[in-house]
Amino acid sequence: MKDMLVRLIGLPDIRDLEKKLGVKEKITFRRAIAPEKHLVSEWVKKEFGDYWQSEVEISFSRLPVSCWIAQRSNELLGFACYESTARNFFGPTGTLEGERGKGIGKVLLIKSLESLRELGYAYAIIGGVGPAEFYEKAVGAKEIEGSETSIYQNLLRKP
Repeated sequence: MKDMLVRLIGLPDIRDLEKKLGVKEKITFRRAIAPEKHLVSEWVKKEFGDYWQSEVEISFSRLPVSCWIAQRSNELLGFACYESTARNFFGPTGTLEGERGKGIGKVLLIKSLESLRELGYAYAIIGGVGPAEFYEKAVGAKEIEGSETSIYQNLLRKP
């Protein structure tokens, strides 16, 4: 998997999409807070695995927490982290399979990228991209040539 680069100036305006999802789907988007670390971490492990759980846990060590979540009532629907594996990196991120295609991931992505922009970055790296087309369409991300060898190349794996 390759990394992608995204320009943080001129990100798409998601206010209408966020409002629509709030009204139609009853979804709230917000930054996670420390008391719910165990709940978010356990959910991410269950839905997406150990590695992403580790990255999410690091995001809770930042102040403010560098993890955005989407919820409907007391149900977690998606998450997006930034600066959990490396400075200026976006990810991991995920949305429940049954909730995909509604725009939840796009809102979480852009809220995270806006947070990176607020830290003073002009560009951000999306590390180890799976759905490149999603990032190209959502925020105009471009593949970084030669990034097949990435920060994840020597990642320890369970035997």
